Amino acid sequence: MLGLLLLLAGWAPYAQAQVLDDSTKVLYGPKTTRIIYEADILRDSTSGTPLDTTLTSRPQARYWLYDTTFQQDLGALGTASRPLLFQPVLQLGARFGRNAFDRYARDATKIPYYDSRSPYSFFRLVQSGSGEQIFEISYSRSLRKNFSVGVAYERIASNKILAARSSRDGLVEHSNLLFFSRFQTDNERYHLLFNFSNVRHRALEQGGIWPVSRRLPSGRDTIRLTDLFNYGRERVYLTKAANNEDRDELYFTQTYRLLGRGLTVYHTFDAKRQYNSYSDQELTPDGRGSFLFYPLSPVRNTRATLDRAEYRQVENTVGLLGRTDAVEYRVYARDRLASLTSRRLDSTSQAGGLPLITAAPTRNFNDVFFGGTAAFNYRTIYAVEAAGELKPISLGSSSAKSPEYWLKAVVRTGPLSGELLRVSAGPTLTQQQFVGNHYQWNNLSDDSNSFSNTSTTQLTGRIRLKIPDLGPLTGQRFEASVSGVNIMNLVYYDTAGVPAQLNKARNLLIVSARHKVALGRVNFDNEGTYTEGGNEDGIRIPSLVTNSRVYYESYIFRKALLSQVGAELYYQSRFRALNYSPSTQQFYQQNTFTIRNYAVANVFFTADIKSVTVFLKYAYVNQGLLGDGYFTTPYFTGYPRRFQLGLRWDFFN
Repeated sequence: MLGLLLLLAGWAPYAQAQVLDDSTKVLYGPKTTRIIYEADILRDSTSGTPLDTTLTSRPQARYWLYDTTFQQDLGALGTASRPLLFQPVLQLGARFGRNAFDRYARDATKIPYYDSRSPYSFFRLVQSGSGEQIFEISYSRSLRKNFSVGVAYERIASNKILAARSSRDGLVEHSNLLFFSRFQTDNERYHLLFNFSNVRHRALEQGGIWPVSRRLPSGRDTIRLTDLFNYGRERVYLTKAANNEDRDELYFTQTYRLLGRGLTVYHTFDAKRQYNSYSDQELTPDGRGSFLFYPLSPVRNTRATLDRAEYRQVENTVGLLGRTDAVEYRVYARDRLASLTSRRLDSTSQAGGLPLITAAPTRNFNDVFFGGTAAFNYRTIYAVEAAGELKPISLGSSSAKSPEYWLKAVVRTGPLSGELLRVSAGPTLTQQQFVGNHYQWNNLSDDSNSFSNTSTTQLTGRIRLKIPDLGPLTGQRFEASVSGVNIMNLVYYDTAGVPAQLNKARNLLIVSARHKVALGRVNFDNEGTYTEGGNEDGIRIPSLVTNSRVYYESYIFRKALLSQVGAELYYQSRFRALNYSPSTQQFYQQNTFTIRNYAVANVFFTADIKSVTVFLKYAYVNQGLLGDGYFTTPYFTGYPRRFQLGLRWDFFN
């Protein structure tokens, strides 16, 4: 990567001339650098958005990664995770279904492309005393007025907090190398966005705390969860297990205006590969004819486990888009070619040894999709939006025999809006078939155990208000939504860790609200989500999740430095969280462990001086007040109290 940076720097003579003021000072900065996303190009807009120079999200951990939703993880940065709150599935057709590490991978459709008048680069760093680390460096430059290239490298790492021999005992290693480029013709009729990413993720799997039971006076053994917050001194189930995931993706979108902004043709190419490997080099007998941590059967190799699967996919999308003063539209057709292969150890090999044998026959897929969006605005009084996608046919080893689709309609008038979403999606490829050392199932569409499509209907009402200033209360914003969700034929992972389908409907009532207000220089930001019906078979959602922030913002040192000092409180109500199976990379249902309600409080200081932003954060300051710790997943504890340091530095020349 260093060589590429030097090469790009060598093209400086061909870069656009500098912008100078009357005193010949360079005026490069956030105002001369814009970010362009694919979503902008697909709306036929190239103006871009300015750089985000606000301080608000810098200390918030959920904004450090690529999925900012609330997540259930294994208590440490880089571990397997899943969305904590309900999210409808909008992916149709053949899809791998191994999503435990999605949170740490970039989305090719959301890569930022920079339109800058000078070379633009930045690096950011987050480090904590518990071994958390996020490091990213990015460099881009405009080689000509309408042509820019860039490269970025990211590393995510964490150390063990359970059963750690030392404070440097590694748990997760993640790297991501990204190349990206943007080009447009002088007349802006043709646009091209290109990116290539290479992701390597390795996570040691510990299986959670292996608790020690206590003997009660009655003679009965019991486990006290309050005794399991010894962190590094706790013992765990797995000591030589690991998950490795590789992701490679080549992606580009190109558009060409046929008739101005009224009619544009576009093409998107997406080729990606995802490789997952789970290994355990030491299977431990439990003394009762089975193995510690793993289910009793099937176990094909009693010495070691090595299960591998590789999913490859190539998509081509072609479509038309355009806009007028009243209507904006896009229609498209997409073809997907995909394959899935899986291998495992034979019955006598050691992990890492040979031979590997085919676990299941290679499956090939060819899915065709049709979709589009349309938005209509009438004199800013109301707006109507509609979008949808249909997969009518599949060829080869189909992901589902019946058609799949999603449809969404939105009506807005003033601060009010209503939305209807309808989805019918088949099971993932992993839910259909899996053959490994510890689990096996077959729910293919031509089998008697095949799954029907899961159908979801969601009706949402939403209000968004900007409240006029009331005396000292300024900048008030309020938004709230109420959703009713009906789910039919839900496919989930049951208490045995294998896929199952419910024959009963599941109904959810979801109420969300957020209020932001400033009282002088003191700012408040409160948000919360209440879910009713989330503690049933197939669904595990806490009834209440809230996050509140209060901070004081002011300039200091004669307005040379903008600072924020404040506190943040996250609260989550008790619920029976899903358990995690590392060999299948799936979260599954359990009914014996209840995570109690808990709150995590943080205090922070954030400062911005010119192009440098820094924050200091003392995380989980309330440890020991209401408990010595908390669980994020059954038998996985969250981080203890610790200091965190963050830094971001932008360079504009």
